[in-house]
Amino acid sequence: MRIAELKKSERKKGRLLVKLEDGDILRVTEEELLRFRLREGMDLDGETLEALRSSARSSAAKSQAAAIIGSRALSKKELTKRLVKKGSSQEDARTAADWLEDIGAVDDGAYAASLVRHYGGRGYGPARVREELRRRGVDRALWEEALEEMPDPAEILDKLIQKRCRGDLSDPRERRRTSDALLRRGFAWRDVKAAMGRYAEMEEDGWE
Repeated sequence: MRIAELKKSERKKGRLLVKLEDGDILRVTEEELLRFRLREGMDLDGETLEALRSSARSSAAKSQAAAIIGSRALSKKELTKRLVKKGSSQEDARTAADWLEDIGAVDDGAYAASLVRHYGGRGYGPARVREELRRRGVDRALWEEALEEMPDPAEILDKLIQKRCRGDLSDPRERRRTSDALLRRGFAWRDVKAAMGRYAEMEEDGWE
């Protein structure tokens, strides 16, 4: 296959457009230009053309991955899925995610810790935070260390109960609604029960 035209991309710095005689256009990097010794009029045999296509797809996935991770933090698994959704092959997506992990742009440990701080700060309990880590594709091996960033559940519960109850837990229905709401936020029943007990004591002492 002959290269009909070779020119720099006007839209993306460091990218070149290789127009083949059949009208197909490959987007390659300057590194690929040098590695394959590309030039206008060059005839590419089948093996070289396939290698060039493969390299161009991999480079495109890396470029897209860098753009995605530059706009928001993601886990390695989330990034891989997003790349596949945008058209990359599973292999190219994994390679791009591995590359970003190698250079430190993707760090699942730091990402997990930031998720724990975020959801803990919003008043969610350990179970809900674990579910969020699972949903975001964070490896379970990283969970426990990340959960060390979790605020004390007792402190969170005390604040939530004081905000929600406003001095009244004498009504059994209100106690049930409050405990159900806290359980849905991911707190263990023993912690909820203890926190409600502390609040009841505060009411009795006149500290509500």
